[in-house]
Amino acid sequence: MVSALTICYADHMTTEPALDPLALDRQVCFALAVTNRAVLSIYRPILAPMGLTHPQYLAMLALWEKSPMSVKSIAAALQLDSPTLSPLLKRLEASGLLVRTRSREDERQLAVELTESGRALRAEAEKVPPAVIAALGVDPTELEELHRVLTRINSAAQASGALTPQEQRS
Repeated sequence: MVSALTICYADHMTTEPALDPLALDRQVCFALAVTNRAVLSIYRPILAPMGLTHPQYLAMLALWEKSPMSVKSIAAALQLDSPTLSPLLKRLEASGLLVRTRSREDERQLAVELTESGRALRAEAEKVPPAVIAALGVDPTELEELHRVLTRINSAAQASGALTPQEQRS
């Protein structure tokens, strides 16, 4: 049996018409795209008082876990390429939340470290997940399951070899 979400699911024992395999509302890619936009629209007003965009918030999350980090390590954690990440880090540096310096071990690499202001912002950011959950009105266990499924799908997509290394990061 083939999944109804990728092509039509037809039970040959019934007289129900087959579902259109190209119906927009049956496409996983469409559901992911519109859900992504909707969820990010919830983050926007929550992050605005902190002076962060969603991509900046993600970079800060990585740095709140471990600071300092190399630009390469942040790019890998966020699955972004350096040309996408560099301007984002420059804006966070201009905001006084982090500093970028040449690595002492390898001058070719930039080390990114939180400033005192960047570390202090973490306390305010701890309010973000509960605010997002409240705005979504979804049970946290459902979000945890969604996270597990999306993580598995992302890993499968990367393992398929369909993505180039740059696409895997962006």
